[in-house]
Amino acid sequence: MSEKILVIDQGTTGTRVAIYDEEGKPVQGGWAYREHSQIFPKPGWVEHNPLEIWEKTLICMKEVLDRSRIRAEEIAAIGVTNQRETVVVWDPRTGQPLYNAIVWQDRRTAPITDELRRGHFELIYEKTGLVPDPYFSGSKIRWLLENIPGLRDKMGKGEALFGTIDSWIIWNLTRGSPNTLTPDKGGAHVTDYSNASRTMLFNLHKLDWDPELLELLGGIDVESLPLPRPSSERDAYGYTGPEVNGVFNGKSVPVTGDAGDQQAALFGQVGFDEGDVKSTYGTGNFILLNTGKNVVKSKNNLLSTVFYSLEPGKATYALEGSIFITGAAIQWLRDGLKLIEVSPEIDPLAESTDDTGGLYFVPAFTGLGAPYWDPYARGLIIGITRGTSRKHIARAVIESIAYLTRDVIEAMEKDIGGRIRILKADGGAAKSNVLLQFQADILGVEVQRPLISETTSLGAAYLAGLAVDVWESLDEIRKLWRAERVFKPQMDAGRREKLYSGWRAAVKRSLGWAKEVPWAYGYE
Repeated sequence: MSEKILVIDQGTTGTRVAIYDEEGKPVQGGWAYREHSQIFPKPGWVEHNPLEIWEKTLICMKEVLDRSRIRAEEIAAIGVTNQRETVVVWDPRTGQPLYNAIVWQDRRTAPITDELRRGHFELIYEKTGLVPDPYFSGSKIRWLLENIPGLRDKMGKGEALFGTIDSWIIWNLTRGSPNTLTPDKGGAHVTDYSNASRTMLFNLHKLDWDPELLELLGGIDVESLPLPRPSSERDAYGYTGPEVNGVFNGKSVPVTGDAGDQQAALFGQVGFDEGDVKSTYGTGNFILLNTGKNVVKSKNNLLSTVFYSLEPGKATYALEGSIFITGAAIQWLRDGLKLIEVSPEIDPLAESTDDTGGLYFVPAFTGLGAPYWDPYARGLIIGITRGTSRKHIARAVIESIAYLTRDVIEAMEKDIGGRIRILKADGGAAKSNVLLQFQADILGVEVQRPLISETTSLGAAYLAGLAVDVWESLDEIRKLWRAERVFKPQMDAGRREKLYSGWRAAVKRSLGWAKEVPWAYGYE
């Protein structure tokens, strides 16, 4: 019987492929990972090569099947999860990208979103639950249409398809297959509601592309956008085609699960009850709170988004706080400052001092997301003295991640009018005991780390598996979750608030800095 789920987790820095069994556990040897290139054409611009991402995905799929010795016949379905707002445009006749993928971190469209803020803030927020910001896909598509010669004509002729990374991966998986939801597009040109809700083009209430927003964001042809579908698709988005026949020994495997990485992580954390909240500590931090069937209109600069959908026309929603740079700041210590040689070195270095000596680090490398939403903020280190050393900088970086998370949690508590009692943590940086203990201390709430830390790919596995009855209900999945470690608050309230007050003062000094020196960031 086919009862294993293969998951493609396409992230900002690399692609991971994993295989899960019916108990929600990764099979032995059942994972593979490849990093891809980061392209920085100008300050504030971030691009990826879509072909490189697809090639690394193919390599990882082959490796994971070889290592695990799982036969293709044992794979019941494929799930996909992905970095979200990143935009790809490609020609469906050739499969060739028409430009590099513009990554969610990219800030080039700040002037476009400034214009949208001035004239259309309420319209966009009401329809999409998002605030106009370069982070989201819509302004990136408009930039492509305005700056890539001939692209608008290609769009009109059906020679250009837009999509987020999940659409690109699923289209390639199913390319050439006769059995897809969009056979006229050369493959399954689809996305799920959760990814669509991150584009600034998707009506959160109608669960469909919004014609008024498509016009506002450059006159985008709806036929060039992927078909929005539930996150768990019982009819399958499509079956794998000739492009991947060699990987699965000729077997055609259904692709049935798709969700943005942060929504998938909350699903993997079994955050099925209203009020459940998780924080993923990855390149950035992304905090999601389940709001059930309600689209909560935040008064505190948070976003409303689709959490997941199990059937057409229906969705469960979430409040989200997106923090752009957290774990990436640790990478910067490693690769930029050369302060550490490998990322795990930061824990003992930060632990070697009880405090930062008054030092604060604000990682606003690409502006600040929730709850500040300032694309012109830039990073700073403040409070340096002759006594400042590597250990203080390392600890300030760790603490900045926890402070930013508290900023968002406080905003969530104001929006729901109640306290959050437990925070579930996952992602690469959540392996840091120093970070999670400080997180519990600065929040004053319990932080739980799951036994299976790869909750993003696990969530996508659950969504794909529900569609083919590997799991029959959310209750069945809920019973599979286990805590690996619980961090309880140990800091007294007075010290907690004193430290946090210093953080808020440091953030104020980082806001708007790029407007002071616009020439340095390509805004002139």
